[in-house]
Amino acid sequence: MNYSKKSLLLALPALGMLGSCNTAPKKEAVKENVKPNVVVIYLDDLGYGDVSAYGATELQTPNFDKLANGGVRFTSGHATSATCTPSRYGLLTGTYPWRNEKARILKGDAPLLIGTDQMTLPKMMSKAGYHTGVVGKWHLGLGDGNVDWNKRVTPGPNEVGFDYAYIMAATQDRVPTVYIDNGHVDGLDPNDPIQVDYRKNFEGEPTGKDNPEMLTMKWHHGHNNSIVNGIPRIGFMKGGEKAKWKDVDMADHFLAKAQAYVKEHKNEPFFLYYALQQPHVPRTPHPRFVGKSGMGPRGDVIVEADWCVGEFLKTLEQEGLMENTLIVFSSDNGPVLNDGYHDDAVEKLGDHIPAGPLRGGKYSLFQAGTRVPFIAYWKGHIQPKVSDAVICQMDLFGSLAQLVGSDIKTADSEPMLDVLMGKKDEGRKELVLEATSRTALRMGDWMLIPPYKGAAVNKWVNIELGNDKGYQLYNLKEDIGEKNNLADSNPEKLKEMIERYTVLRGKAPQKVKKLELH
Repeated sequence: MNYSKKSLLLALPALGMLGSCNTAPKKEAVKENVKPNVVVIYLDDLGYGDVSAYGATELQTPNFDKLANGGVRFTSGHATSATCTPSRYGLLTGTYPWRNEKARILKGDAPLLIGTDQMTLPKMMSKAGYHTGVVGKWHLGLGDGNVDWNKRVTPGPNEVGFDYAYIMAATQDRVPTVYIDNGHVDGLDPNDPIQVDYRKNFEGEPTGKDNPEMLTMKWHHGHNNSIVNGIPRIGFMKGGEKAKWKDVDMADHFLAKAQAYVKEHKNEPFFLYYALQQPHVPRTPHPRFVGKSGMGPRGDVIVEADWCVGEFLKTLEQEGLMENTLIVFSSDNGPVLNDGYHDDAVEKLGDHIPAGPLRGGKYSLFQAGTRVPFIAYWKGHIQPKVSDAVICQMDLFGSLAQLVGSDIKTADSEPMLDVLMGKKDEGRKELVLEATSRTALRMGDWMLIPPYKGAAVNKWVNIELGNDKGYQLYNLKEDIGEKNNLADSNPEKLKEMIERYTVLRGKAPQKVKKLELH
């Protein structure tokens, strides 16, 4: 184990000897604070500037802020990718997603991306004596590519380390629009079997493209297939009517499952991955939150998500678990406004800047694609602090391994428990970031973006992608908004960065062939 017993005790003064937990009864373990619970709260498309603790002035997020202001608020925390599936892969495997060519934005019927023989964060935690659970968005594939949704869907989260899994298969805008409870579609009527196809529609089934009169939310691009609850989706689905979710209830539904998990496992150490769906499209706030932000549905679902986090924290408080629970809060990638639906996200934005001082957003190699809110909170153990250390969600594997006394490692995850706990200020020295099959290098205060073909701005989402015919080099300490390209004026640093990029990637910079969205 890389983390010495002395430093561990300094970082975790109330824990005691970790090794004693193997023989102590579970109830005594919690009572004596032998093993801390760990909760990862993961938002979907939440931008660096969408949190008031990170500078948002038009949106108020008091519960996000409670974590940020009471823990370590990282100003340079990164997702591994500027899109969802690769980021979740990096988080749960501790491995760069670009090492897996299949780690792309997945369809709702895609096969499981993580190998069942692959080491994962929940597997590591399980081996350390933790009960493990996932609630919310999955989007890492299910089954072997030929899923029968009317039987147990396997392999899935349970086969890669989660003892409990209550999820949606992919995203809220993709079919199948049902919840999956430990591999089984929740509430499925066997007399109304589900069929899913991402290539062709089922005969007689209406679509957003052909039946606009049936829509309560209009599609803008890429979302014009099967209609569920008046919302057109990506992909085609037939059947399973009783099992289909109600979009406006989704936040409450996942919150209740996360709260129930905590209550059920409060007498044993647990690891919970609580993956909220907000503010990903379609943005469907519960009526309680409609109009609360003044920014339309996108602002409203951020307010709703903040409330959900607050209610979840109340549950931890009520169960007496706050002092024995490490909470990590982050987002899978940066922000996007128009991501496929007409929902006034652009029209009602006002003075709000979802990316804050950063350039780009979701899908982008600029900083706003991967630099996201990143917070570590542990009542009584972490002192409030703002940290400029570079840290990545991929590093949670190594850091939590240190926390629980595991010697399991992955090639890419750096053990940074001291940084996560606010004890040290020196984070990662280098980090390869990814966006839709393109990669760039963050090294110290410098950012290198290799040349890539393609449009500079995506016409659908109106986000700068970071594509340019030449190299881009930015000094982030002096130019956080990446406006001043220093590639020509600083050839020595450019050469250094290119050489290091080539070593880390195992190949020289290459042009990407196809850009993926959605």
